[in-house]
Amino acid sequence: MTGRYRVTVTVQGRPLMHGWWASETTARRKFASWVGEHGSRPGARVTLTDEETGETLTEWPADT
Repeated sequence: MTGRYRVTVTVQGRPLMHGWWASETTARRKFASWVGEHGSRPGARVTLTDEETGETLTEWPADT
């Protein structure tokens, strides 16, 4: 792991890709980018997590 903030893309519950960034700002940009790139896949979910605290900072699609 190279950073505190992890972005994960899963499709139908299976991991597709993930990455770590030291900057939350950079990780949020990557999160938005990956939503754009992979959001149209059936069952896609993109999650941004603070690995230091374990907190989910944001996820797409948002749970309603």
